Formats: sequence, C-alpha cells, structure tokens
Amino acid sequence: MMSILLASLAPVFIILFYIYFRDKYEKEPIRLLIKALVSGIVIVVPVIVVERLLISIMPSVGTVASAAYNAFLVAGCTEEVFKFLALYLLIWKSPSFNEKFDGIVYAVFVSLGFAAVENVMYVMDGGYHTAIVRAVTAVPAHALFGITMGYYFGIARMYPELRKSYLRRALLIPIVLHGIYDFILMVEVEWLLILFIIFVIYLYVAGMKKLKVLSDASIFKP
Repeated sequence: MMSILLASLAPVFIILFYIYFRDKYEKEPIRLLIKALVSGIVIVVPVIVVERLLISIMPSVGTVASAAYNAFLVAGCTEEVFKFLALYLLIWKSPSFNEKFDGIVYAVFVSLGFAAVENVMYVMDGGYHTAIVRAVTAVPAHALFGITMGYYFGIARMYPELRKSYLRRALLIPIVLHGIYDFILMVEVEWLLILFIIFVIYLYVAGMKKLKVLSDASIFKP
C-alpha cells in the first residue's frame, strides 16, 4: 500500500520541486505554496459533486458527442474553473504575487494538489502499470495545464492593460487543452492514439516555452 502511494505521489513532487527551482529571482513563501497545494486538494470535493451532477443530466447522445460532453464540460471545464477560482482567491491580491513567473508557480501547485488526489485514486485502483503511465501523461498534463493558466494569469496581473483578455485566456485555454486531452482518450478510436502522442508532445513543448519566457524575465510582447 505504501509503495503504491509513493508511486502515485512521486511524479507530483518531482514536478513541484522542478517548478520551485525554476523560480530564479525570488522564491515564493513556503507557507503560501503549501496553501496553494492544499487548495488544489480541497477543490476535489466540489469538483466531484459538480461532475456527478453534470453526468446525471447528460443528454442521450452518440459516442462522439458523449465523449465531447464528458471531456470538455464535465472534466475540462469543471476542473479548470475550480483551479482558476482557487488560484484567484489565494494569490491575486497577495503581495507575494509580484512577478509574472509567480503565476506559473502557484497555478502548478494548485493543479498538482488536485492531480495528487486524482492520481492516488487511479493508481490505487490500477496498480504500478497505471502509476507508470500516468507519471508521463496525466500528472505532467495537469502541470502543463497549470503552466498555461499561470502564464496568462501572471501576465494579466503585471500588465493591467491586458488584464481582462489575459484572465479569459488563463481560464479558457486550459479548458480547451484539457478537453482535447480527455476527448482523444474518451472517444476510444485507436488511430487517435497517434494524435494523442503528438498532442502530449505539443503540451510539453508549449509548456517549456512558456516557462522559459517568464523564468528568463524576458520582455513580454503581446
């Protein structure tokens, strides 16, 4: 039991440490980072409630439409909206949120708090094989959704003239990315697995680029 638990949490903490040490100029307060992580854990409860409600009212539709409903509305929208709310309520007005890269740090901590609980649930049920697969797919995906959210969130905070449009992007783009990720898996079309691999590579490349732009303190050009 303990080894399964460690296997499910190991990729979460590896990514958290990586993001923490990518913050080059001013480390965020550990206490606030723990709050971000815990807030991601706490939102699991309302997410489950809302997802079950949405599933219960899902119209009777075909396989593709059902996959789209579950991927984009039930999973993508619900999970990313609650992550966004947790992020906003926790740090938007915090004096510690004083750099663009901080948005990424806190968003990833919130996202991986949620992912930690989700991963434990899946790995406890599926075992070591599930732990290995999710360690290179689902857990990094949640982190990359968080990087995307935090990238736009940090820019919105530091550039008031871009605030409304970039806050919208901070919410909507992760929803779309999350929805695409889940849809490819839920629709259960074998040849789409090739597209899934390409999409996961895209998430990695785009996420690393966003990290580099903000961690290098590059001048942002809209």
